Amino acid sequence: MLLPASNRPSVANPERDRIRALERREAHWRRWGPYLSARQWGTVREDYSPDGRAWDYFPFDVAHLRAYRWGEDGILGISDNHQRLCFAPAFWNGHDRILKERFFGLNGNEGNHGEDVKEVWYYLDNVPSHAYMKALYKYPQHAFPYDELRETNRRFGKDRPEFEIFDTGIFDDGAYFDVLIEYAKNGVEDVLIRLTITNKGTVRAPLHVLPTFWFRNEWSWKGGSAKPSIGQPDPPRQVMLAEHATLGKRWMASDGRAVDLLFTENETNYERAFGVRSPRPYSKDGFGRYLIENESGAINPRRVGTKAAFHYQFDIDPGATEVVRVRLVDQPHAEMRDDAFDAVFLQREEEADAFYEDKCNAAADAQDRTIQRRAFAGMLWGKQWFNYVVRDWLKGDPLMPAPPPARLHGRN
Repeated sequence: MLLPASNRPSVANPERDRIRALERREAHWRRWGPYLSARQWGTVREDYSPDGRAWDYFPFDVAHLRAYRWGEDGILGISDNHQRLCFAPAFWNGHDRILKERFFGLNGNEGNHGEDVKEVWYYLDNVPSHAYMKALYKYPQHAFPYDELRETNRRFGKDRPEFEIFDTGIFDDGAYFDVLIEYAKNGVEDVLIRLTITNKGTVRAPLHVLPTFWFRNEWSWKGGSAKPSIGQPDPPRQVMLAEHATLGKRWMASDGRAVDLLFTENETNYERAFGVRSPRPYSKDGFGRYLIENESGAINPRRVGTKAAFHYQFDIDPGATEVVRVRLVDQPHAEMRDDAFDAVFLQREEEADAFYEDKCNAAADAQDRTIQRRAFAGMLWGKQWFNYVVRDWLKGDPLMPAPPPARLHGRN
């Protein structure tokens, strides 16, 4: 329930001012937002099969190997409004068999109640300009129970409840990390990213954190698409430069504590995905192969590619917290002091408080206002980019083999 406008106090409200600037087309505050999909694998738009079985054609198990055509996905990530340049954090706890780059879920043939995500995260805050966003992800310290979740749900019939990740017991001993993911805009083209990671367990635990930037792959499928690049212009500074034909230049800077910068390509690993020789040496799964399989040749020593990450390595004591700070900006001088960085977050959160104080019913109690604000956050985080041109999908990609004729008689 909203108060009538006449009953609301007239106070300073920078978020409201940003919305008005958007409406008047004076400032493009929504260029960067939560548009990165939570799931791209197993979708109709990625299905290039002759039989229309999207879940089988592009399952979760190959999502780390194969480049998408129509969109990208990641864990509570962001992109520009045309999804050219993407960001999301990735993690490895030292036990998982693959890098944790995206949410795991069951497809419709695996879940006893159909498609179902098997992860734990919460949308905590967001505002219409996306000048401040906050969410929480819980990442286990033990090996992620992929097989147990898949096999148990496959056994269960429709008359039984779904077997959830909590049912595996992986969180029972508190051996997990709370990963608080926040975004604060210092300007229209200046996005600050903060990861606050807390060990909720009782023993010291290792964690690799990879704040990752990458370009959506259009150059492999579309004729005339110039290939963008991400490189390190000024070693040994922990700054990367992304260059794109229409987005222009963007600089990404870490807080100086990353142990290394990693570079690969957002390209399909044909050898592992299809059993044929890959045309290029670097592929989408390069960071996982480098960290987990100790394959040094999986990353580009020339420090250039279309996918890049700052690599942090921690051993976190019980109850202790590590903070990672990364900046995405359109200016070359991208470094920022930690205190100035955190001051922007404090200011944007206070502005979000003022915005929702104006929007929410002042007569409601604190719990109801929190519930309403979290509901707004969920809706705003759900503004994910959906790219699908059926005409082009039916014709196929100019640089790839023609699609099967059966596609013209399928559901699309």
